[in-house]
Amino acid sequence: MNLKNRLSLCTNRLVVFVVMLLFATGLKAQDTNTPTKSIEDFHTQARIFRHQNKLDEALKALNQASKLAEEKEDLKSLLDTFHKFALLHLEIGDEENTQFYWDRASVLLKDIEYPYGDAVHKYIEASLLFISDNKFQARQKLEVSKSLSNDKNLLNNMLLLEAQIFSEMSNYEDASKNFNALLVNSDKNERAFLATQANLGLAQMYKQQGNLIESLKHAEAALELAQKHQFFREILSANTFLTATYAALSDYEKAFKSQNNLIAINDSLFTIEKTKLEARTGNKILQQTQTEYIEDLEAKNEELNQSANRSDITAILASAFLTIISILAVSLFRNNQIKLKTNDLLVTKNKELETARDAAVSAMEAKTNFLSTVTHELRTPLYAVTGLTHLLLDEDPADHQKEHLKSLKFSGDYLLNFINDILQINKIDADKLEPLNIEFKLKKVLTDVIDSLQQNAKDNNTTIVLDYDNNIPLHLLGDPLKLSQIIMNLVGNALKFTHDGKVEVITKLKDRDEDNLTVYFEVKDSGIGISEEQQKNIFDSFEQGSVQINREYGGTGLGLTIVKSLLGLFDSKIYLESKLDKGSSFFFELNLKCEENSLEDVPFELTVEDFDFDGLHILVVEDNKINQVITKKMLNKKGMSVDIANNGNEAIDAASSKKYDAILMDIHMPGISGTEATIQIRKFDSDIPIIALTAISMDDSLDEFYAAGCNAVVTKPFKPEVFYQKIGENIFKTKIEGEA
Repeated sequence: MNLKNRLSLCTNRLVVFVVMLLFATGLKAQDTNTPTKSIEDFHTQARIFRHQNKLDEALKALNQASKLAEEKEDLKSLLDTFHKFALLHLEIGDEENTQFYWDRASVLLKDIEYPYGDAVHKYIEASLLFISDNKFQARQKLEVSKSLSNDKNLLNNMLLLEAQIFSEMSNYEDASKNFNALLVNSDKNERAFLATQANLGLAQMYKQQGNLIESLKHAEAALELAQKHQFFREILSANTFLTATYAALSDYEKAFKSQNNLIAINDSLFTIEKTKLEARTGNKILQQTQTEYIEDLEAKNEELNQSANRSDITAILASAFLTIISILAVSLFRNNQIKLKTNDLLVTKNKELETARDAAVSAMEAKTNFLSTVTHELRTPLYAVTGLTHLLLDEDPADHQKEHLKSLKFSGDYLLNFINDILQINKIDADKLEPLNIEFKLKKVLTDVIDSLQQNAKDNNTTIVLDYDNNIPLHLLGDPLKLSQIIMNLVGNALKFTHDGKVEVITKLKDRDEDNLTVYFEVKDSGIGISEEQQKNIFDSFEQGSVQINREYGGTGLGLTIVKSLLGLFDSKIYLESKLDKGSSFFFELNLKCEENSLEDVPFELTVEDFDFDGLHILVVEDNKINQVITKKMLNKKGMSVDIANNGNEAIDAASSKKYDAILMDIHMPGISGTEATIQIRKFDSDIPIIALTAISMDDSLDEFYAAGCNAVVTKPFKPEVFYQKIGENIFKTKIEGEA
C-alpha cells in the first residue's frame, strides 16, 4: 500500500472516529474485557438495571453493546442500542438525550431496511408526542408503529402507551381494557414491569373517577410487584400515590406508613451523589476514548515516520492535531452540557425532597389530629367512670365494696393521667404550646405541687422536703403552669421509685443581672436509681428503663419526655445524675425575670371547707345524660339545687328567665356550642359566673373560652375538690366584689 492510500485511509478513520465519538459522548464507562457476552446479553442487562433505577449500570451495559456492534459492523444492533439509549433517557424524563439518540437512529435508518427498528422508532416518536401533550398525533404514530412489527414485547409497550393516552383523554373504557390486558400479559422480558405499570395506571384512572377503594387495590398491587422485583421508581410512585389516597380517605395510619416508606427510599443525598457519579463516569469514558485514539495516532505516526518524507509526516501530524483540537472542543462542549444537566437534576431532586417533606408534615398532622380526637372522645366516658366512683365512695359503701371502688378510682385516675400525657405530647409536637410571661410566686407554685403529692408520699412512707433559696425575689415573670407541670412530673416520678426515703426539691438563685434571673432547680431522691445504660434513653417516649420496672411500678413512660419537651420551650435542658440503689438527681436551669413593682398580696385564700354552698342555685348546661346525672348529684351533695339545660339554646332561655348563682357550661354540644351560648348570655348578664366544663382537645383554646366570657375552665374528667374549689372561688369572689 503506497503512502497516499495510507494517508487516505487514516483520514477516513479519523472522520469515522469523530462521528462515533459524538454517538458515544455522555455514555458510561465500559468493561472492554467481556468477549464472551453478546449484544443481546448487554441489552438484557441494561433492561434489568433500568427497571431497578441503576442508571449508571444500564448506561454502561448499553455502551458495551454499542462498542460490540461497531466492532462487528452490525448496524441493526447499533440501531437497537441507540433506541434503548433513547428509551432509557425517556423513562427518566431526559427529553434532550432521548431526542439526541433518536436522531442518531434516524441517520442509520436511512441506509438499512429494518421494519422492527422502524417500528421502535415510531413508538419513541409517539412517546415524545404524548409527553408534549400531542395525544392525537401520538395515537396516529402508534397505529403506524403497530403495522410495522409483531414483536410481542414492543406491542405490549405500545399497548401500555395507548392505555396512558386513553386515560389522559378520559376514555376510561378503552384505557381499562388495555391496562387489564397487561395485568395478565405473558411477556417473557418485562411481564412484571408491564403489570406494575398497568396497576399504577388503573390506580390513577380509578382515582380520577372517584373510585378510591378500587384505586387503592391496584396501587397496593403495584407496590407489591415493584418491591418484589426492585422497581425503584415504581416503589416511589406507588408510595406517593398511597400516601395521598389514604389521607383523602382519612385512613391516617396507612397514610403515615406509606409516607414513612416514601421517606426511607427518597434519600435526596443518595440521589444527588448518584447523579454526580453518572456525570463523572461520562467524563471518564470520553477521556479514555480520547487517550486511546491519541495513542493510536502516535503509533501510526511512528510507523509512517519510517517510510514517508517530512512533508507527508507534517501533513499527517497537522491532520491529527486538528482532529485532537476538534475532539477537545467537543469534549468541552459536552462537559458543559453535563454540568448544566447535573444542575437541573439537583434542582429536580431538591423539589422532590421538598414534596416528600411536605407529605411528611401532612402525615404528622394527620397523626396528631387522630390522637387528639381519640383522647378527647375518651374523656367523656371517663368522666362517668370517675364521677360515679366518687359518688359511690361518698355514700358510705361496705368495706368489701370500698376496696373495689378504690381500685376502680385508681384505674380511672391512671387512665386520665395517661390521656393527659398523650395530649400534652401531641400539643408539643404540633407546636401548639407557647410559654406564657405572667406574674407568679415561685415558692407558692412549688408548695402547691408538693402539697398535692403529699398523699402519694405518705403511701410510700416517703417525705418531701423543699429547700428554697429566700434570695429569690418574691414576684417573678414566667409560665407558672408549665413550671408546675415540670416539677409535678419530676417529683411524681421520684416518689414512684422511692419507698421509705426522701425526695428533695431544691431551688437556688444562681445568677442575677438587674431584672434577669437564672434559677437552679433540682429534684433529688433516695430511690432505686438508674443504670448508665438506661440513662441513655430515659427521656424517650414510653421509656421506663425496662419491662420489669414498668410492670412493678406502673406509669406511662411519658413524664420525663414531657419534662424535656416543656423545658425545650424555655431553651433549657434537663440533666441527670444517678447510681443504682443510691438514688437519682434531675436538675435544670431557667431564665426568669423579677417584677419588683408588684404589691405584696394579702395572704388570704379560701379553701373548699370555707365555702357555704347550701342554698345555691346552679344551671348545668350538658348534652350527655350520664354527665348530667353525675354533675347534678355532686352539686346536690353540697346542698345546691340544679336546673339542667340540654343544649346552648335552652341555656340562653333559662339564663334569661331565671336567676342563678352560677352556670356550668359544657363547650362541645350539638347546635350552638357552649362558647357561642356564653357570648349570647353575656349580652344580657355580665355578672353571673360561667365556668366552662370541657373535655379539652388540642384545637380548643383557653383564650377563646375566656374571650367569650367564661370566668374559669375545668377540664373533664376532674377531681371533685378542684370542681368545688372553682365553683366556690367564682361565686363568692363575685359576691365579695359586688358588695365592695
